[in-house]
Amino acid sequence: MQRTAWKYYPRQQDHNTEQNREKSPACVQLQLMMSSSFNIFRVGISVVIMCIFYKSAVDSLSELSPQKYFSTLQPGKASLAYFCQADSPRTSIFLEELNEAITPLQDYGISVAKVNCVKEETSRYCGKEEDLMKAYLFRGNILLREFPTDVLFDVNAIVAHVLFALLFNEVKYITTLEDLQNIENALKGKANIAFSYVRAIGTPEHRAVMEAAFVYGTTYQFVLTTETALLESIGNEDIENAHLYFFHCKQVLDLTLQCRRTLMEQPLTTLNIHQFIKTMEAPLLTEVTEDPQQVSTVHLQLGLPLVFIVSQQATYEADRRTAEWVAWRLLGKAGVLLLLRDSLEVDIPQHSNVIFRRAEEGVPVEFLVLDDIDSLISHVESNVHIEEIQEDEDEDTKSPNMDVQDDEVAETVYRDRKRPLPLELTVELTEETFNTTVVASDSIVLFYAGWQAVSMAFLQSYIDLAIKLKGTSTMLLTRVNCADWSDLCTKQNVTEFPVVKMYKEGKNPVSYVGMLGTEDLLKFIQLRISCPVNITSVQEAEEYLSGELYKDLISYSSVSVLGLFSPNMTTAKEDFTEAGNYLKGYAITGIYSEEDVLILSDKYAATLPALLLSRHKEGKIESIPLANSHAQDIIQIITNALLETFPEITVENLPIYLRLQKPLLILFSDGSINPQYKKAILMLVKEKHLDSLTPCWLNLKNTPVGRGILQSYFDTMPPLPLLVVVNLHSGGQVFAFPSDQAITEQNLLLWLKKLEAGLENHITILPAQEWKPPLPAYDFLSMMDAAASQHPTRKDPECTKEMDVQENDKKQHEDKSAIIKEPIETLRIKHWNRSNWFKEGEKSFRHDNKEL
Repeated sequence: MQRTAWKYYPRQQDHNTEQNREKSPACVQLQLMMSSSFNIFRVGISVVIMCIFYKSAVDSLSELSPQKYFSTLQPGKASLAYFCQADSPRTSIFLEELNEAITPLQDYGISVAKVNCVKEETSRYCGKEEDLMKAYLFRGNILLREFPTDVLFDVNAIVAHVLFALLFNEVKYITTLEDLQNIENALKGKANIAFSYVRAIGTPEHRAVMEAAFVYGTTYQFVLTTETALLESIGNEDIENAHLYFFHCKQVLDLTLQCRRTLMEQPLTTLNIHQFIKTMEAPLLTEVTEDPQQVSTVHLQLGLPLVFIVSQQATYEADRRTAEWVAWRLLGKAGVLLLLRDSLEVDIPQHSNVIFRRAEEGVPVEFLVLDDIDSLISHVESNVHIEEIQEDEDEDTKSPNMDVQDDEVAETVYRDRKRPLPLELTVELTEETFNTTVVASDSIVLFYAGWQAVSMAFLQSYIDLAIKLKGTSTMLLTRVNCADWSDLCTKQNVTEFPVVKMYKEGKNPVSYVGMLGTEDLLKFIQLRISCPVNITSVQEAEEYLSGELYKDLISYSSVSVLGLFSPNMTTAKEDFTEAGNYLKGYAITGIYSEEDVLILSDKYAATLPALLLSRHKEGKIESIPLANSHAQDIIQIITNALLETFPEITVENLPIYLRLQKPLLILFSDGSINPQYKKAILMLVKEKHLDSLTPCWLNLKNTPVGRGILQSYFDTMPPLPLLVVVNLHSGGQVFAFPSDQAITEQNLLLWLKKLEAGLENHITILPAQEWKPPLPAYDFLSMMDAAASQHPTRKDPECTKEMDVQENDKKQHEDKSAIIKEPIETLRIKHWNRSNWFKEGEKSFRHDNKEL
């Protein structure tokens, strides 16, 4: 996807940088924890926010006028300035995050100020609309860099970006293995390297690395990358997590040798990085002759255990080589010491060759007898690992991780971040251009948030749709970034992202609630003909039923629905028309109510009022009576008719069939199914033997998750094909068709009768539990409004005359949503499925959902 470009300006070299740095409170605090082997210097920094008369939860920010602010700038001092043209609630989130960042920024000697742009004072940073969502970084009165504010999305991002920009020389950003090798070769025999990989700039891990670089940047060369290929090229395939390596280059004098690398195995936090670097600074191996219980090293101070390799004079050289090898293996995990037994007054058991001392005070040392190095390493790592697990479990109990939702979607967005998107194929709308654009033309509008993973993933599908429709559609494809225009999105009743709405002149906007994918959205747009279609003659009705009338749309809907009514059936026609309007975008519906309607009803044996369902793939037409059927009933009939008789189940369509609330009869197959199996099952369907079940099949080649499903039913992967009945909605029992029997009509019928009689044993019972997203959906715009609710002149959104269209849209959506109940079961995989065609808007349905 395309990202907002940053403008980089040449960094001004300050020859007096070391002299101008000041120690901050945070720096002094860290120094108390560290040895005094080097000095820490600081750059004075001030972060400034410029805004016109914005009164929100940022009152702790000192306020200056532009003239006053620029007059206070000092050479060597840095500042971050943000400009907003007027009172704008959409800036409240950024200002609130900046306010939260005051304390950590002050810990690094960074002052924070707010500058109010006033009409009496002109500034080029106050007047341009396109500059409103950017922040500007200065040193003195020289502009260093500008950032889109969406990259400064929280406290971590603000601190990380400010430090990253200011530590330009201390932290080298690289993208290729060649870059890393060049830096490594240049520093051999001179300095060590702290190389880190983070998944994205502005993350908490990035902030931790920048804070470490602020402290240690004068001692080590920090190198940063976000490229997964670079991480993999040095032998680490875990691209899901951030990593830090310490390259031991200072002791490498032979330029042909590679620097040793030590991986930090703890999560990237400021404290963990500090601890890791301190262990890298400690001596690799220390010789001691005193009581192990009395020895004190930096490792104990950092909470790491000590390993004493017991030696004696006769084997000293060999023992020292062994100890050095162990020390390299345990570097960063434990301190390693060589203990000379001959010069020690304390008694050590004769056969003990290793002493293990934990970091906790008062814990006695362990005397061990280990035969090889691997056993020693395993013993140490297992003890350290147990302690880490216990700490992690405590943390999980105290404060669950609230940032895990959408992680696979976020990974996809991050992986495709360099994929160029032709955004010019869609029109970007603003508060000023929205009304004029949607009134002037039929429009599709995507409401999204530029910082949200799901929105950005769907934006790619939306652009793919624009490519498919280029030059062929009269619909104008547009988009609104709600992160920039929250007021506009609130007026359009958008409270979750992403949302697609269709606007047509003179009609209420219609929300799309299908799958978040290109093909489903394309189908929705192509089927947006005026439904139900008014058929005026028997010949036209026959063309409609045969597919000739709308042959270009047959690929999007394999079923055409025609309502037959006598001219005087007013109420029945109104109900059918309401149902047809509701199903626009999902089904083709037509209505015929001429005087000669009996010609069609007699031909197709239909009792008026009736539905004719033309299944184009199967080439047959069936009739369904509509006597005493209301709009809700008609919608239910048509939606059930759209379902295939024996479908291939996929992740995308599974919720549709679960909506039927019937047990699933699933034929698992590793590829296409045997035609004889399909014929047998379809025959049972035709003879009404499977009315209480939903027959379907699952192709493991198309839906690999099916293997995991089978393995949850059986301990090992069973031979295929395999037929099972899964009773999701009542009891959770899973039954398997006997593998030694052929799948024939007769055998299936006998087996199903045994199931009905309770004569078959289940192979497993699925746990009764509700399966839902790990976290509830956020009403982001309400959160934004709440953040700005303290503004004295701000009014809560309310329905006015100009909002009638949107309110009607909301009411219409809620009314329709009450028609059909939809279960929320789904496969246990993270897939953004929006197949819930007909949402229950006002009610909350809870089912005993189980893993399929």
